[in-house]
Amino acid sequence: MKVSIIIALVTMATFSSLSCKAQVEKTLKPKLENISWISGQWKGEAFGGQVEENWSKPSGGSMMATFKLINNNAVSFYEIEIIREIENTLILQLKHFNNDLTGWETKDETVDFPLKEITANKVVFEGMSFEKISNNEMNVYVDIHKKNGSIETVKFNYTK
Repeated sequence: MKVSIIIALVTMATFSSLSCKAQVEKTLKPKLENISWISGQWKGEAFGGQVEENWSKPSGGSMMATFKLINNNAVSFYEIEIIREIENTLILQLKHFNNDLTGWETKDETVDFPLKEITANKVVFEGMSFEKISNNEMNVYVDIHKKNGSIETVKFNYTK
C-alpha cells in the first residue's frame, strides 16, 4: 500500500512539473512583427488624468508612438516614442515634451530602454514592459525613478 502511494505521489509530481514547464512562454525573436499587436489607438487613466498612446504598425524598421497626458482638460506633457530594430535586437527610445513642446531632454538625448525579452503576449524592455491582455486591452508598466533613488512601477491599463 505504501509503495502504491509513493508511486502515485511521484507520478503526480512529475506531471505537475511537466505541466508547469509547458506553461512557460516561448521566447520570440527580436523582430517588430512579433510585437505588432502593440499598434493601435490606446486610451486609459494614469497620473490622475486621461492618457492616450497611439502606436503605428511596423514599417521602415520601426514603430512610432505619440503619448499625451490630459489633466483638468489641459495637456500636462507629450512623448514621442519609437521601437526600432538595430543590431539583431529592439530598442525603445523616447523624448518628453511640455505642453508647449519644449523638451525635457537635451537636443540629442533620448531615454533608452534596451530589449530584455519577447513572448507571444509580453514585450519586456529594461524599465518598461507591454503586456497583451486581449486584442483590445494591454497593460504598460513603466519604472519611474524618484529623486530619493527609489523606483516606482506605474501601471497603465489601456483599451482600444
